[in-house]
Amino acid sequence: MHRILWVVVAIAFVVGLVVPSGSDSGERQEECAPRDARVVAPYAVSGYWVIPRADPCVTRRMVEAIHAIGGDTLVTFGPRFSVGQDPGCLMDGRPCAEVPGKEIRQVYTYATSEEFGAGLLRCPGLDRRAESDGRIFYRVSLAASCDDPVHDLVIVSTDGDGVGNLMREAAVYGMAVYPGLPAAPQLAGKPWEPDLAHTGALNAFTARVLADYRTRFGASFAGVYQSFELAMRDRGSKDPIIELYEAQHAVVASALPGKKILVSPYIDARRGRGFPPSQAPEGLADIAATRAGLPMAVAVQDGRGTGKVPVYGINERDAKVEARLVPVVGEVTYGQAYYGSTRDYIETAARRVPSGVELWVNVEGFEPSPVEGECGRVEPLPLRGRTSKSRLDRQVMAVGTQATKIISYGWEPFFTCQDRYDTPSLADDIANGWQQPIIVSATRKEMNGRPGVLVEGYHLRGGTLRFDPQGVAVDQEWYGRGRLDSAWVPYVPTAPWTSITATNEAGQTSTSPYVMP
Repeated sequence: MHRILWVVVAIAFVVGLVVPSGSDSGERQEECAPRDARVVAPYAVSGYWVIPRADPCVTRRMVEAIHAIGGDTLVTFGPRFSVGQDPGCLMDGRPCAEVPGKEIRQVYTYATSEEFGAGLLRCPGLDRRAESDGRIFYRVSLAASCDDPVHDLVIVSTDGDGVGNLMREAAVYGMAVYPGLPAAPQLAGKPWEPDLAHTGALNAFTARVLADYRTRFGASFAGVYQSFELAMRDRGSKDPIIELYEAQHAVVASALPGKKILVSPYIDARRGRGFPPSQAPEGLADIAATRAGLPMAVAVQDGRGTGKVPVYGINERDAKVEARLVPVVGEVTYGQAYYGSTRDYIETAARRVPSGVELWVNVEGFEPSPVEGECGRVEPLPLRGRTSKSRLDRQVMAVGTQATKIISYGWEPFFTCQDRYDTPSLADDIANGWQQPIIVSATRKEMNGRPGVLVEGYHLRGGTLRFDPQGVAVDQEWYGRGRLDSAWVPYVPTAPWTSITATNEAGQTSTSPYVMP
């Protein structure tokens, strides 16, 4: 299993040796290693943000590795729809933005990792596909009619059909793909806001892209991801990001009836900069109101990777924050630094999930900054470090029972990088420790008239539950399997705070205890 996952990191080099450049995707796929469709290490996280790759063999190994640890969902970021020209694009010896006999009012660029079908090109002679400077370009007019004297143009550039490769591989494994919608231009001086002056052009281009998707993609095309980020708090009136969502999601509803919209808002628990958990339901309702009648999944960023939100036990509010959070909030207690934990925000939001919306959680698979000798992200800034499986387990614990699905940003580089060539990646650690139980909930419950404790979580079958500080280990007497595992033992905790550690029938023990009052 270690070899299967490690090869994702190394395969780009190997493929470069064995696959001739210039081959089309079909020919290159024939030269890829055979697929391994087994799920050998199912983990609690079942979806990942991925980077589309032009090489189909690299894509195959990546999808295979994600599927092997229980992944069934792939998400990509949408490229930025930007104002400006691409000087590298030439058609008939002239810049692509120059069209004889036509007045060009505005030019946009769109640098992506996908190739489009003929359906994107509507106006003969004006809309064109060309190769220039070693890249593939598409020139697309956004005019209502091909005969209009004035046109806005989009110059699309691509390095290959990465999104198409993802769709093809996902279909083989029965996985779902959510490609990113074209991301709105950012407002000058306020990059966290969209420039709504270009919403009309963005929507026209979005409609063309989605019409092409509808024609070319099959069952693996589950919906689209809204790439423009916002905070899940009370948005107030006339919010520019909500206005963007309303406009672009209406286009999605028209082009892709029945498809799901995925949104991943962030939460920020830092005192003085963020907002309390009580605002999360209002933010969720504001986002849900933009779904234009489509089903929507809201995958709340848990905030631990950026350090904006901590994960800690209910008995740790007055404890000092862990070392990886000190660069973000200083050497203070959790209560001094934050309004609450991830669990507080998710539980509060879960009480008021709007109709037509699924509550997911995006557990951030990285650390706020790297430490010496640790791999991670070097670009784009800020630098981020890789995390550990035990830290990821604690994030899953903090999600609790409320979310219907857990996904994570992001597969590359955080799950695939290695501190050294001979050390495991995070994906390897998951593959090696996937059977370690994770408790996400514990409650007092009578069964057949006997008092006891019911725990819920992952990989809980068989074995014992250990209760501390009492130091008592009790054998399970009941086990049930639903969306989550459930296990019951006949024991009544007596301490103000009780830590529960599970050991399952495979002999694996949870990496962190669950604390119940």
